[in-house]
Amino acid sequence: MPPQLISSPPIPMSAEKPTFPGRPRKFEDQDVIDAAVAVFSANGYAGTSAQDLCDGTGLGRGSLYNAFGSKQALYEQALLRSHEQTMSAQLSILTQSGRVKERLHTLLLWGIAEDLSQPEQHDAMVLFSALEMGSKDEAVASLNNEYRQHLEQTLVAVFIEGQRSGELNNKASAVEMARGFMAGYYGLRVLNKNISDRKILEDVVAGLLINL
Repeated sequence: MPPQLISSPPIPMSAEKPTFPGRPRKFEDQDVIDAAVAVFSANGYAGTSAQDLCDGTGLGRGSLYNAFGSKQALYEQALLRSHEQTMSAQLSILTQSGRVKERLHTLLLWGIAEDLSQPEQHDAMVLFSALEMGSKDEAVASLNNEYRQHLEQTLVAVFIEGQRSGELNNKASAVEMARGFMAGYYGLRVLNKNISDRKILEDVVAGLLINL
């Protein structure tokens, strides 16, 4: 009688960091990544279990482990996906033609609309990954810093354009104005998570733009 092969049980997803260095390799199944974004956005990293990810993605633990290696690696993939999605939307607003103040106004209103209509999607993960993980994990901090720098550089270019055209004042440098605007923008995104009254949020937008 031939010997029987005994299969090993699936290895549970580990919370250990992935072994590959640098920027995480990109996983191709974006539906799985998007599902993971929704789970992490709703629960945070610490509050998300392997079973939560299985339930959200529809994959078994063995499949998730084989694809990503760890909960940490899946989180990084989800964050990278969120960065790509939100940056693309923001750049499409900021780089269009037209008056600078109108573009900035559109960006702020877009942030309100996104946060009120999709509270557990890409934008939420981008914002709260910095709050929850940014000071605790070097890989997450690096991804968030790269994202912030890209947005800042784009805003600086917009403010330079506005100052050269005379649409914006020259009381501060374009870099200072861009960073001040970005601080207000991020502050608005946090408020959006706590205030559902659109009129209040639109008043905040008006206040952010009035001194430009």
